[in-house]
Amino acid sequence: MTKGKKDLLILVVVAAVFVWSAIKPHDYFTWFLEVFPAIFGFFLIIFTYRRFPLSTFTYALIGIHAMILMLGGHYTYAEVPLGFWMENWFGFARNNYDKIGHLAQGFFPALIARELLLRTSPLRPGKWLAVICVSIVGAISALYEVLEWLVAVGSGTAADAFLGTQGYVWDTQSDMALAFIGAIVALLLFSKYQNKFLLRN
Repeated sequence: MTKGKKDLLILVVVAAVFVWSAIKPHDYFTWFLEVFPAIFGFFLIIFTYRRFPLSTFTYALIGIHAMILMLGGHYTYAEVPLGFWMENWFGFARNNYDKIGHLAQGFFPALIARELLLRTSPLRPGKWLAVICVSIVGAISALYEVLEWLVAVGSGTAADAFLGTQGYVWDTQSDMALAFIGAIVALLLFSKYQNKFLLRN
């Protein structure tokens, strides 16, 4: 299968999940807030695909991350069934699906940033590249938490489902910590694979 066909397959799968997520979500305000990054990413990819196509590996990462957002948007992060199953399996005191989302917020962007830096800067694989990728993830996570705060201030109780704190006082700090952990794990597990993938592409 050619790269173009693989990329198209990823797009079709993500589009199908997007359509499902938009059908009778918990509420459309929360759905839009949660899914907006995926919508923005879609238009950015379409705009840049011919001039600067990313590797199929990176498109797959973006697709998985987008589907995590869409699942959270459909149910709200506090009510995703997977989170309730985790609550039962592990004895959690809350629905922790949002923690999967914030782990993903570090895991996938770290590898996306890594490809972009390898292809557009003099940086080469190594410790400094990893430090910069993790720092980028930290900045993205912090910015997202600030945006959540601004939405909450601007819309009041309407943003409760978007925030998904569920009464957890350390929600913001744990969200950012999980993003850092996700980034580090992604770089440790997939940097060498990504290097080989980029060489093939």
